[in-house]
Amino acid sequence: MLYTIGDLHLSLGTDKPMDIFAGWSNHIDRLKENWNAKITDEDTVVLIGDHSWALKLEDSRNDLEFIHKELKGKKILVKGNHDLWWQTMNKNRVFLEENGFTSISFLFNSAFRVGGITVCGTRGWISENGEPADQKVLAREAGRLSSSLSEGVKLGGELVAFIHYPPIYRSEENRPIIEVLQKYGVKRCYYAHLHGSAIRGAVNGTRGGIEYILVSADSLGFDPVKVSE
Repeated sequence: MLYTIGDLHLSLGTDKPMDIFAGWSNHIDRLKENWNAKITDEDTVVLIGDHSWALKLEDSRNDLEFIHKELKGKKILVKGNHDLWWQTMNKNRVFLEENGFTSISFLFNSAFRVGGITVCGTRGWISENGEPADQKVLAREAGRLSSSLSEGVKLGGELVAFIHYPPIYRSEENRPIIEVLQKYGVKRCYYAHLHGSAIRGAVNGTRGGIEYILVSADSLGFDPVKVSE
């Protein structure tokens, strides 16, 4: 089976406690209990960004070890805006190999086939007031999403997108991202990033032929959701 959840915000190697925020008390234990109650080592979980508060790759070791060792199944990680530890794919993969984190893979300009689903995605971005810098980053992320979906087409199966930033929020839309989704005929897009009061503005439903589903950890009660059998 394929599951997904975003925003674990682990800080096992850094001093960044999440229980100072409403609803995040004891969130690591809650996540582990919910996760391992339903997910087996034969399942796959897509983690949609903001995995660790670490600032350097070596400082993410404890958090990635928790994901590898304490949470069942295979894990596919998408980059989030707070994943400042994330380096080049070569450095990331070498780090996984050196530490024996064999259950973890990275989704970046790539795709994975899991049963009848082809997992595609990218971090995404926001565009505030049309600032040029934001538009430049957004265009780059749209290109990365296109590269991922292009790789996904080669694998066959249903193309499903996993994007950290919401492509759509309230009435606002990130058109470069949405246009790529539409170009490749994506019908389902899972996203994260939104917490607390921002969850109220999330779009959970179909717009423009695409179903959008929010899966940030606190919006799910730290309980991964099933994507497919």
